[in-house]
Amino acid sequence: MLATVRSELTKAVTLRSTWLVVGALLVLNAVVIAIQLPLYLDAMAAVTSDGLVEVFPPVQQSVASLAAECATWPLQIGLLVFVVGAHLAGSDLGRDRLGVAVLAVPDRARLVGAKALATALLALVVGLLLLAPAVAATYAVVKDWDPTLAWGAPALTGYARFLVFVVTTTLVGFALALLGRRTLAGVLPCVAMLGLTLSQAVAAVAPGLDALLPTSAARNLLVLPDPTLPPLTSGTRYATAVLVGWAVVAVAASAWALHRRDAR
Repeated sequence: MLATVRSELTKAVTLRSTWLVVGALLVLNAVVIAIQLPLYLDAMAAVTSDGLVEVFPPVQQSVASLAAECATWPLQIGLLVFVVGAHLAGSDLGRDRLGVAVLAVPDRARLVGAKALATALLALVVGLLLLAPAVAATYAVVKDWDPTLAWGAPALTGYARFLVFVVTTTLVGFALALLGRRTLAGVLPCVAMLGLTLSQAVAAVAPGLDALLPTSAARNLLVLPDPTLPPLTSGTRYATAVLVGWAVVAVAASAWALHRRDAR
């Protein structure tokens, strides 16, 4: 199993298209953080003696909550990581590559498990790379007040939640693409769910149903409650369970489908 995972990981990282997709996400993430950073630096310049800041007046928040909020900055681009998973699955679906892989590893459940594990490891690296500029920006924001807030418990919790989100969402994109036998099968459903989350179309009429969408679960997991924003539709534990559940069920379904169908 370990050799199969290593082989799948090597295959993924040697594809030029993988680096193009990941590189595009990293550049977009850096741009978004660079745009937001001056706003937070200006807010910190006017921090009160009791540690309150106004990023969007007249709403006040503590510096500690501001640091936790900075940890969620990569979410805006992180919502697109399903493209990485869909690409990795799609790269095996052309030119009978999947059929060749099945010949090398006849146990299809083992093959899908190895592919999923390799995808998860790559997603973890991508998540860390997305987090790196956010951590640096958080430190730049709070360093004159309390630099330890950049790696304190609230911030570390935010970083860990983000990594859980990146890994599970990437696996969902991967599994849907493998299930649908094409890259777009992993991209289009995720784009549709993202649209439902951003528009609040489901949350407005059925908050419980909205909480079951993986994109909404990501929002519920990472975004802090804010009276100026639409209310969250679940707590963090429920959101984590939804994301993990989507990843597990989607990967299991793709393994079952590959077992039942011709690999070509």
